[in-house]
Amino acid sequence: MFSLMTQNSASLQGPFLSRNSAPLSGAIAAPGDKSISHRAFIFGALAKGYTQVSGLLESDDVLNTGRAMEALGAKVQKDAAGRWSIEGCSGKFESPATDLDFGNAGTGVRLVMGLVAGSGIGARFIGDESLSGRPMRRVTDPLSDMGADVETTEGRLPVTITPSELDGLSYAPPVASAQVKSAILLAGLGANGETEIIEAVPTRDHTETMLKLFGAAIEIEPRDDATHIRLTGPQTLTATDIAVPGDPSSAAFATIAALITPGSEITITGIMDNPARNGLYTTLKEMGADLDMQDGPVMSGEKTFNLTVRHSALNGIEVPAERAPAMIDEYPILAVAAAFASGTTHMPGLAELRAKESDRLAGTALMLANNGVIVEAGTDSLTIHGGPVPGGGEVETHHDHRLAMSGLVLGLGAQAPVRVDDASMIATSYPEFLSHMAALGAKMEPAK
Repeated sequence: MFSLMTQNSASLQGPFLSRNSAPLSGAIAAPGDKSISHRAFIFGALAKGYTQVSGLLESDDVLNTGRAMEALGAKVQKDAAGRWSIEGCSGKFESPATDLDFGNAGTGVRLVMGLVAGSGIGARFIGDESLSGRPMRRVTDPLSDMGADVETTEGRLPVTITPSELDGLSYAPPVASAQVKSAILLAGLGANGETEIIEAVPTRDHTETMLKLFGAAIEIEPRDDATHIRLTGPQTLTATDIAVPGDPSSAAFATIAALITPGSEITITGIMDNPARNGLYTTLKEMGADLDMQDGPVMSGEKTFNLTVRHSALNGIEVPAERAPAMIDEYPILAVAAAFASGTTHMPGLAELRAKESDRLAGTALMLANNGVIVEAGTDSLTIHGGPVPGGGEVETHHDHRLAMSGLVLGLGAQAPVRVDDASMIATSYPEFLSHMAALGAKMEPAK
C-alpha cells in the first residue's frame, strides 16, 4: 500500500520557473497538517484498537512515518484519498527486520526514536542526505538519560537504539522544540515512573492534545514562568478517530502569494488555529496585511479558521524574537513578504533555522540576494530592505522544500521570472502545491 506515488510528485521534478501573475482568485482547502498527520500514524500504531484518520497529508515525509509504523507491527491501510485505518499494537511493538528509513522526515524520525526507546525494542534509524546532516543529540541525549542504549554517528544519523528499560525523568529542553518534547513524552509512556517536561518557551502542543484524545493521563500546569507537562508510565492508549485540520505552514504560501500579487483575493479553508502555530498571521497583520479570519469547526481538539486574503501594501516591521517558535517554519516565506514591503523588516532569534532541512537562514538570504533584494544575514537574524523585487535570479534550494516553495512565490510578484533549481522536495510536505497554485491562477512551470 505504501508503493503508491505521492500525489502530484511526478510533476514536481527538476527546475521550475515562476513569473509575474495576473491577480490570483478562487478558493482552496488547506492541505492536512503535517505535524498532526505524523502523530496520527504514531499514536494510532501505539494504541489499542482501530484508529480512523481523515484528511491525512499524504506527503513523502508522512508516508515514511506510516511505513515505519507498519515495520514496527501496526497494520496500516489506505481506504481512500486522505482516509486511513490503523490497527494498533497496544504498545507491544516488535523490533523491525530492516532499518527505519525516514527520508527527509525530521519530525517522524525524532518522535519515533522516543517511541522505540520507550517500547523496549531496538531499531536503526536512517534518512536521506539532508536528514542525515541534522542534529539528533537533542533527542538522543535525554533518551540516554532515561536509560536508553543509544549509538549515534557524531550526533547524527544513523542512530541505533538497543532494547532497554527506561525510567522517567524531569527535563528542561535547552532548545525550544516540540519534536524533543514529543519524543520524551512518547518514551515516557513506556517508562517506569513520572516523566516531566519543563518548557520555558511554549512550543506547539499537538502531542499533548492528541495524548488526551487517545486517553492518556497527562497533566499540564503553568508554574514559575514555565509549563510543566507530566505523565506517569507505563500507559496504554485507546484508539480514537482523528480528523486532521489544515496546515497553517502550508497555507502560508498561497497567503503571501495573494498579498504580493496586485488585485488578488483568495480564500483558504480549514486552517488550524493554534496559538503555538499562528505567529506568521499575527506578523502579517502587523505588516498591514488584509486578512479576514472566520471561525471554522473544531477538528480533533484543534480550532480552525477560514481565511480570505487580499493584496495589500505591506510595511516593514521589527518581528519579536520570542515569536520565533510560533512561526519557525514560516520565516523563508515571511522573508518573501518582507522583500515586497515598504521599509525594513528585522527578524531576530533565528538560530534554529540553521538546523533545519538546510541552513534556512543562509538559504533565505541567498534566495533574496540572487533576485536583487538587499538583505543582511546575521548569525541568528535577517534584515530585509523591501521594495520592488527585480527577480531574474535562481534559488538554490539545497533540497529544502520550504525554500523551493518560497522561491516560486517570490517570482509571482517579481519584475522578472524566478528560477528554482529543483522542485522535487516540495512533495515531502505539500504534494498539491502546484495544483493549488494553478487553481488560483499562479504561473509556475518546468524550467526549460
